[in-house]
Amino acid sequence: MFRVPNFRYVVAAMLLLATMINYADRLMLSVVAPQVRQEFGMSEQDYSHVLFWFMAAYAIMYALSGPICDRLGTRRAFAVFIAAWSLAAVGHALAVGKWSLAAWRFLLGFSEPGNWPAAAKAVAEWFPAEQRALGIGLFNSGSSLGSMLAPPMVAFLTLHYGWRTAFVAVGAMGFVWLALWLLLYDPPHKSRFITEREWEFLKGRVRPPEEAVPVRPPRGEWWRVMRMRECYALIFARFFTDPVIYFIIFWLPEYLRKERAFDLAMIGKYAWVPFLFGDIGYTFGGWFSGYLMRRGWRMQSARTVLLAAAGCLTPAAFLAPRVSEAWMAIGITCAVTFAHGLWISNLLTLPTDMFPASRVGTASGLSGMGGAVGGMIANLGTGYLVQNYSYRPVFLMAGFMHPLAFAVVYGLLLRHWFAKGPERPA
Repeated sequence: MFRVPNFRYVVAAMLLLATMINYADRLMLSVVAPQVRQEFGMSEQDYSHVLFWFMAAYAIMYALSGPICDRLGTRRAFAVFIAAWSLAAVGHALAVGKWSLAAWRFLLGFSEPGNWPAAAKAVAEWFPAEQRALGIGLFNSGSSLGSMLAPPMVAFLTLHYGWRTAFVAVGAMGFVWLALWLLLYDPPHKSRFITEREWEFLKGRVRPPEEAVPVRPPRGEWWRVMRMRECYALIFARFFTDPVIYFIIFWLPEYLRKERAFDLAMIGKYAWVPFLFGDIGYTFGGWFSGYLMRRGWRMQSARTVLLAAAGCLTPAAFLAPRVSEAWMAIGITCAVTFAHGLWISNLLTLPTDMFPASRVGTASGLSGMGGAVGGMIANLGTGYLVQNYSYRPVFLMAGFMHPLAFAVVYGLLLRHWFAKGPERPA
C-alpha cells in the first residue's frame, strides 16, 4: 500500500475542500440574488425570509449534527452530510418561486452544518494539541476560498448558461469530493496511507484509538454538555459573531449592487476579495497560536491573544458605508473578514481543547447552533433595515459584535480556564 508522508495534511486538504464546497453552495444564491429576485418578483424583505429558513434549518441541525457525528463517527457522518447538502444545492435549479426556493434553502441549511463538528473531530483525530488550531484554520480557510471562488465562477456560469445551470454545476462538486473521502479517510490507527514515522509522532498526542470510533452518547448527554460553562460560553460567542460573516456572505453582493451601483459582472470581479483576506486570517490565526505555543506560551494565552486581536480589528466595519469610494468599502470589509478568520480559527479549536472526543462533536454542534440562531435574527433584521432605511446601522452593529463576544467569552470562560492551569478543563 502506498504511504503518504505527513498524511494529516492530506486530511486537512480534504477538509478544506469540503468547507470550500460548503460555502460555495451557500454563497451562490447571494451572487444571483438580483436575477432570482427579478424572476420571482421578490423584494429585499422576501429575500431575507428565504435566508431565514436556511438559518432556521441550520440552527436545528447544528445542534443535532454534533451528536450525529459522535454516533456515526467522522468518516460516515461526513459522507452523509455532504451527499445531502450537494443534493439540496443542485435542487435549487428546480425552484419556481419564493417558497420552493425557501424549501430547497431549508434542506441546504439542514445538511450543511455537519461539516463543522465532523471536521473538528477529524482534526482532533489527526492533529496534536499544538497543531490543532492550524488544522482548524486550514479547513476553515475553505470557507473563504469557497466564498472567494463562488462570485466569479457563478457570475460566469450565470451570464453564459443561466443561474439554474450554475446551481447544478457547483452543487455537483460535492459528489466528486464524496468519492475521494470514502477512498482516503480513516482515523490514524486504521489508515492505509499513514507512514510508520507519522504514526509514531501522533501516537499518544492525538485522540487514542478507542476515542476515535463511533459512540452512542449517554441519554441526556446533549443537555449535560449544553449546561457546561465551556459550552454555553461558546454558544454566546458564536451567537454574536457568526452573523457578521453571514452578513458579508449573503448581503455583500446586494450591498454592492444597491449602494455602489455594481452589476453582476462587477460583483463577480470584486466581491471575492474580502474572502481572500478571510482565508489569510484563518490560516494565520491557526498557525500563529501554534507558533506561540511552540515558543513556550500556555495554550490558554495563545488562544486568548488571537481572540483579543480579532475583537480590536472588527470595529473597522463602522467605516464601510461612510467612505466615498467602493474600493475603500471593500478594503474595510477585507479587514473585517481577516479579523473574523483570526477569531474563528481559535474559537472553533476550543471544543477540541476542552472536551473529550465523545463530546467534541456535541459541543461544536451546540456552539454552531448559537451562531445559526444569531444569523436567523440578524438576517431578518438586515432585510427590514436595508429595505426601510439603509446599510449603515447594519455595519454599525457588525462592528460591535466581536468586542462584545470577546468580553463575554473572557468573562465566562477564559479567565476560569486560566485559573485551572495549563490542562484542559474536565
